[in-house]
Amino acid sequence: MAPRPRPLHHNEIALWREVTRSIVPLHGKRVLKADPVADEPQAVVTPPTAKPKKPPPKASAEALAQLASSKLAVAPAVPVRAVAAKPLATIERKLIKQVSRGQYEIDAVLDLHGFRQHDAHERLRRFLHRAQADHARLVLVVTGKGASPTPRLQDGEPHAKGILRRSVPEWLRMPDLRSVVMGFEEAAPHQGGSGALYVRLRRRKGEA
Repeated sequence: MAPRPRPLHHNEIALWREVTRSIVPLHGKRVLKADPVADEPQAVVTPPTAKPKKPPPKASAEALAQLASSKLAVAPAVPVRAVAAKPLATIERKLIKQVSRGQYEIDAVLDLHGFRQHDAHERLRRFLHRAQADHARLVLVVTGKGASPTPRLQDGEPHAKGILRRSVPEWLRMPDLRSVVMGFEEAAPHQGGSGALYVRLRRRKGEA
């Protein structure tokens, strides 16, 4: 089988036309004309343009909230470092003797007679903070000795003689007053005895 002839390029066809213009055909012959289809320039095929990708759908507010809550649920808890409260110290016996003999002056006195527990607690806290701000070093807190161990209700709150005598030492030991209270001791008999307390105050930060 004979090989298939190669189609002519349009440049070759144009050259052939220029040559054949000056040729006179022989009797009974005709000049070959180029295939009109082959003479046309070949069309350039461009690849299809890729369609732009659609952006991912936005997450709803509910989905974001669920994602945040799930992350918080699996997040490890950060340990909170506990701040140790300052320890209480006993008041020097020498100082107590000086106070009882009148050789050392008490800076301020708080008398809690007749107050309910809530009011007495608030007055005690304010008194100690104010005394520390005034650079006091030793104060006297009078609680009263009391006689009735059984509390009775007054306005829905326990109130009895001697209740403050038991409560005030507990309040002085609480962490919220450790930055104010250095220590406390029972007062001398002529200054209240078991119904009063000497309270030694700390210096505030920055004080000499």
